Amino acid sequence: MAGQHCKNWKRLSTSRDRLFERSRCMDKRGKIPGQLRPIIEAKLNELQVERKRVSFQAIRRLAEERAKEWDGRFHFRDALAEGTTPRIIAEIKRGSPSKGLFSPDLNPEKQARIYEKAGAAAISVITEKNFFFAAENDFEKVKASTFLPVLRKDFILDPYQIFQSKVMGSDAVLLIVRILEPDQLFDFVETAHSLGMSTLVEVHNKRELDHALEAQCSVIGINNRDLDTFEVSLTRTEDLAGYIDMDKHVVVCESGITGPDDIRRIMKTGVRAFLIGEHLVKSEDPALTLKTLLEAGRNGGK
Repeated sequence: MAGQHCKNWKRLSTSRDRLFERSRCMDKRGKIPGQLRPIIEAKLNELQVERKRVSFQAIRRLAEERAKEWDGRFHFRDALAEGTTPRIIAEIKRGSPSKGLFSPDLNPEKQARIYEKAGAAAISVITEKNFFFAAENDFEKVKASTFLPVLRKDFILDPYQIFQSKVMGSDAVLLIVRILEPDQLFDFVETAHSLGMSTLVEVHNKRELDHALEAQCSVIGINNRDLDTFEVSLTRTEDLAGYIDMDKHVVVCESGITGPDDIRRIMKTGVRAFLIGEHLVKSEDPALTLKTLLEAGRNGGK
């Protein structure tokens, strides 16, 4: 299957010249929230530099070579779908635009080992440097420190980043519907899957959820954070979960989990996968915190 990932890769490879224009058009239509504009702009500038350092053709070739080792399983998706107890994606996170740098001394390898030993199903690593304070090689350090599947969490705007993620060793990539056109989303999902990576497709409302379902993704993340205001409300997951066939899709509750009661509350909707970052990173005992959250969701959160 490697090398046959996306029939549209030649068309996609020309997107570099369209990135800024496409982003501007989306911005004019009000699709990109004001809070995200500087992040997107910085990412586009970063992409231009990266593509000069390693060409699209070169990164694609490296990704295809790595994909030849794929065993045919989607380990990230499978890890979230197993069993009936909560499945937690524990995140390596140094800071955020709204909270600033809150974990400057975070040791990613140590944190990953703590998460794995405490029962995490997978690990998420934020790789955005300018606004989320990711350090160079955070992802690679985590990948080398754990047997768990690892999600690359970044602002994916170009197929270059999909191939780059594969070369880095990603088991999954985050795709944010809010910052992608429907055709981009479909192509990115197809390309990632053909390279052996799962996709966590993030939605914030019913319209975005419809786009995610049309893109035939199997893992859907409902982000409880409003991208316009950065305010968080768990009702977003409660409102959207009912539109999703849980037998066909893994649903992940993202943002806003601050304790056992939140786990129990969300599990009543049928959702049993969670992406948790700040609550774990800021904890004085992340292992105990993670175990407490897992225990809260046993027996369906009752």
